[in-house]
Amino acid sequence: MSAVPPSASQNTSGFHDFLPLMADKLGGDGLIGELCNGFNLLMDAEKGVITFDSLKKNSALLGLQDLTDDDLRSMMKEGDFDGDGALNQMEFCVLMFRLSPELMEASQFLLEEAFEHEFRDFH
Repeated sequence: MSAVPPSASQNTSGFHDFLPLMADKLGGDGLIGELCNGFNLLMDAEKGVITFDSLKKNSALLGLQDLTDDDLRSMMKEGDFDGDGALNQMEFCVLMFRLSPELMEASQFLLEEAFEHEFRDFH
């Protein structure tokens, strides 16, 4: 069961469809790079993590300006695996995959593609 309230899912539905498109176009490495760019846009530059305040301040940059404070808090809570009240880069990337059901299904393929690429480079 998702901790993101229905209103957050509704407001980010366009975002859900965008991640698989990015994955198809950019491949696994490119998608991760874009997620890292998204993290950098949302993070608190002094703390190096995404805080509630930095997410609220910068969410419009990713088209999430319509989310309520409760929606943003729920997203933070769902992604905050270590319980420190903020999202580090890994937590943010995992959260973005979790918020995109179609991308979650495709993530196995992306992982295999990345391993194959690394294996080819190894030999």
